[in-house]
Amino acid sequence: MKLNRLIVSMLLPVLLVACSSDKASIEPAKLVDFNSSAKIEVRWDADVGDAGMSVLSPATTREAVFAANAEGKVYRFDRDTGKQIWRIDCGFTITGGVGAGEGLVLVGGEKGQLAAFDEDSGKLLWQVKVSSDVWSAPKIADGIVVVRTGNQRLEGLSAKDGSRLWLYERATPTLIVRSNASVVIRNGLVYAGFAAGKLAAIGLKNGVVVWESSVSQPRGSTELERISDVTSLPVVDDAQVCAIAFQGRLACFDAIQGGTLWTRDISSDKGLALYGKTLYVTDTDSNVLALDKSSGASLWKNDKLLLRQATAVYPLDNYVMLGDYEGYLHVLKSDDGSFVARRKTDGSAIRSAPVTLGDGALVQTSGGELYSIAIH
Repeated sequence: MKLNRLIVSMLLPVLLVACSSDKASIEPAKLVDFNSSAKIEVRWDADVGDAGMSVLSPATTREAVFAANAEGKVYRFDRDTGKQIWRIDCGFTITGGVGAGEGLVLVGGEKGQLAAFDEDSGKLLWQVKVSSDVWSAPKIADGIVVVRTGNQRLEGLSAKDGSRLWLYERATPTLIVRSNASVVIRNGLVYAGFAAGKLAAIGLKNGVVVWESSVSQPRGSTELERISDVTSLPVVDDAQVCAIAFQGRLACFDAIQGGTLWTRDISSDKGLALYGKTLYVTDTDSNVLALDKSSGASLWKNDKLLLRQATAVYPLDNYVMLGDYEGYLHVLKSDDGSFVARRKTDGSAIRSAPVTLGDGALVQTSGGELYSIAIH
């Protein structure tokens, strides 16, 4: 099973090209010129080391920023100045991280390691072995650490010592796409997407399934064609939760009961963002779409980043920001999707969406540069 997951993960770029074969060209779009009406300011930057093949994202608390690299180094920075406070070596290859909260900094490894460090000092508090490799950032809420493993399991662990409190597992298809998506915790529920287009809401305290719904149904005559996995984070507010499947569709559900509110045939391996009444989608081809949250009706579409392996967007009041495979940051107007600013980082791929940092954002490149960004 582990080998199958790895093979499909390696084949994903091929699948993405195949999905775009009806287009006149499969070359990534060349960047278009535009009149800038905003500016991307780098407030500070730091070198945190190469991410390797992992998709690593920074994490924030009220006072600090935490980041990690594939070689096992974890850093704490002052969130305002970027000054390095501490650096530690966790002793294993990091493939999942970083998670932070409730005084802990959390990272996972390719051999199932999960380590928790003290936020203030960087001291190791505990380290345990979970059931499989960890490819996404652990999350913490109400004294419970939730970690997702490569074998499609969720484990709830005590934040005090890492002891297991509950385990959620499910049967999986023969072939799945390896997912770097973690979970979303809100109002005592853990929301997570899975292979075969499933979305589940699970009780944080006990791991009991509250509801499970289908985002998408596998279609096609071959195993590859029938892959329809939720490989990105769902988005949640108090009323609804939305998720999207690769080679599948987008669906929104009642957040408490799990009833379907609406669906649309859109495929994505990058994911969604929710801001106010608008749902933003970066689809499989790197088109960026804005939809009405309540109905799924289209508001606008920007198709100028075609096949540039764009990330999910980071929404601000008047803008949305995303990165691409050449290390460019793009800023679009939130009301019509037009470009307003662009800036190149270190030239390495930006694989994960920007992360909230006050009135700006954090961006980590695969080459290891960490940027604190503001838009003016």
